[in-house]
Amino acid sequence: MGALLRLYGAGSPLTCEPVDQGLLNRGYRLRTTRGRYFLKHHFDPDTADPAAIERRHRATQRLADLGVPVAPPLADREGRTVAVVGGHAYALHPWIDGRHRDGGQLTRGQSARLGALLGAVHGCLERVMPPKGRTRPATSPHPVESADPADTFALIDDLLAHVRRHRPADAFDELARHRLLERRALLRRHAHRRPPRGGPVGWVHGDFHPFNLLYRGDAPAAIVDWDRLGVQPRAEEAVRAAAIFFVRPAGTLDLPKVRAYARAYRRAAGATPSELAAAVHRVWWERLNDFWMLRWHYERGDTRADCQFPAASALAVWWTREYDAVCDAFVEGA
Repeated sequence: MGALLRLYGAGSPLTCEPVDQGLLNRGYRLRTTRGRYFLKHHFDPDTADPAAIERRHRATQRLADLGVPVAPPLADREGRTVAVVGGHAYALHPWIDGRHRDGGQLTRGQSARLGALLGAVHGCLERVMPPKGRTRPATSPHPVESADPADTFALIDDLLAHVRRHRPADAFDELARHRLLERRALLRRHAHRRPPRGGPVGWVHGDFHPFNLLYRGDAPAAIVDWDRLGVQPRAEEAVRAAAIFFVRPAGTLDLPKVRAYARAYRRAAGATPSELAAAVHRVWWERLNDFWMLRWHYERGDTRADCQFPAASALAVWWTREYDAVCDAFVEGA
């Protein structure tokens, strides 16, 4: 720790506390003789390449120059923002006083401000990310195929076998089995609604959710964790984020807040109603076919996402039933 801080001239460590939020990387709240910092250990092998981290850091600095609330990393004495110590990549950021807020803690006005913020992020990314950095033109369709229900049926069978083998059986197993059987029936009923490839793509944050946005009072103070920065369908990020921010514990969406958020996003991003409607359909299908939380639990023995499973799994069922209402909330008032 001391050697790393010396690279930045950040003083000597006084306290170091792990930040327990976040699933893929490790973070620490540091207090040193020079101040307070956030130390990020880039642990996820998919995003831990130092050169790629440096590129993302440069993007966040350019966003900060445009007034986007971010927390760019500090540079060491040689101007580098990534330190590799013992084969591990680290970045040191200023500590941002703030707290995370989910959609239940936001008013409709604050929900609209959230949508406008994400729209501004998408617009500013198009300004600061050079076209030569794109993997494909921003107007081209996204090449990733939507989930094939045949593959999902096979995955459901495999997960059900995991559930049956788990001993001793517990309440999580019971809920998992119920949701797997329920989802299989829904997919059989709606398999003909598999969407085509995604719509126009652009630069996106890639992981916009409550744990990656800090508030100071009522105002967003910093968007953090840009590890998934990339080229994806922008409207899908807007829908996906809303489904995380505005999901209620029972697995429903707060549609009045979604409506305010989506209207502000469309204005800020210049997104069309048809673009949002197509994104709603693709994200709904994604949710219907997605079992990442159960795969973490049963295949990896990783239970960190278990607390999210009840609401997330109920949302797929409710969304299917209320499909038209959800779609209307994203395109109404256009």
